[in-house]
Amino acid sequence: MKSLSGVDGLFLHLETPEMPMHVASLHLFDLPDGYSGDFHADVKRQMRRRLPLAPVFTRRLANLPLQFANPVWVEAPEVDLDYHVARLTLPAPGTQAQLEDCVGGLHAQLMDRRRPLWRLHIIDGLHSGQVAYYIKAHHAAVDGLAGVLVGQALFDPAPAPRRIPRQARPPAEHPGMVELAAAALRHDGGQYLELARQLPDALKTLTGLFNGPVDPTRGRLGQNFAFGPRTPLNLPITGERGFAAVSIPLATLKALALVHQAKLNDIVLALCSGALRRYLAQHGGIPDKPLIATMPISLREAGNTEYRTQATLSLVSLNTTIANPVKRLHAIRDAAGAVKALAQRARRVIPTDFPSVGLPWVLRGLGALYGRSGITRAMPPIANVVISNVPGPAAPLYLAGARMASYWPLSIVVHGIGVNITVMSYAGAMGFGIVTARNAVPDARELSAALLAALDELVAGNVAAGPVRRRARALPG
Repeated sequence: MKSLSGVDGLFLHLETPEMPMHVASLHLFDLPDGYSGDFHADVKRQMRRRLPLAPVFTRRLANLPLQFANPVWVEAPEVDLDYHVARLTLPAPGTQAQLEDCVGGLHAQLMDRRRPLWRLHIIDGLHSGQVAYYIKAHHAAVDGLAGVLVGQALFDPAPAPRRIPRQARPPAEHPGMVELAAAALRHDGGQYLELARQLPDALKTLTGLFNGPVDPTRGRLGQNFAFGPRTPLNLPITGERGFAAVSIPLATLKALALVHQAKLNDIVLALCSGALRRYLAQHGGIPDKPLIATMPISLREAGNTEYRTQATLSLVSLNTTIANPVKRLHAIRDAAGAVKALAQRARRVIPTDFPSVGLPWVLRGLGALYGRSGITRAMPPIANVVISNVPGPAAPLYLAGARMASYWPLSIVVHGIGVNITVMSYAGAMGFGIVTARNAVPDARELSAALLAALDELVAGNVAAGPVRRRARALPG
């Protein structure tokens, strides 16, 4: 048995039909020349050998008596691959737009908590002859970087699949109520002691961040916090999801970063800022206050491979009130640098685990009440959009002999924040996965088109960055 961490428990207990709490990725694969097999069957056969390589594939949740604290992870008695590895066929003509709509529908579906919290779909019928692969896992089981670790278990660095020795799965666990309760109390007892030990340092650090002298290169926490403006993106959401995917050559983005002495993440933020400006100009107008993005920041130490969430959230201004794309990028660069520095100063006192006794009852009630109460309409949003940038594999990956052509991540939207843009690098390209609540953004492809227009605008603003070479769609349509 392994206790669920406090942060992972938040994703579990705040989940509602309007707010599924899983993360996912969409891939396109080029089948080998002359391939005449059944890719779905090949993937399912390969998965059978790879189940023991990542605990997310084989463990399920076991609830505590009366669900008074977080559940624990236990080994499932079986993994039904007929359920976990599903197959879909797109209707003709099998365009990119149809694929994106299909994936948006899959991303809206809650996961079955009686089973291990993952599922993948092989999607064929694409006009290009490629095969799509959509896999999702609950955020209670993985964060962004743990998802990369799952990818290392799933995919191969060469066309020939790795030889994976047969491994005996750990025996299924069937803990009784007393064992489950004892595990929860041991976990919470340890967390209370850890919080007591860290409290003096935490108070000292936070006091310094709020009240310390102003450092022009790092800022002060109070200076970097401000509510965002009200926009059509920020409202109580429904359960329907939209999705759009964009791939941009990594070399183009790195050239922009070099010219502007910026980080790659600053370029990503600038493109998202430009896209949102364009979208809002057509839907209610650009607000007089700058949009605020919330960004996950990893708290993982180097070499940490635990399958649990180890991240915190920060806020950064997207400076959407600045019309000039180059000046906007420079403002974003400076703001993001200050926020990153503050997060690094605070990271050692930010908890990624905490006691959970009583929290499931409270959080489930809050999760249901928050969307119905209208609070998101009455108050200005803390953030307008979620933007996340996760480093991915630099070399091409393969599955059952097929080469992965594209890699697009998908994440979570919540009440009050109807757009999530998650970005991952892969084999010389940067994949932007745009997830929307359909009642906030009815057509996610408007945002993907605006993102590409923002790229053209930024490159045109500085010819030293070189010509734009981008792949906006993997398929026509």
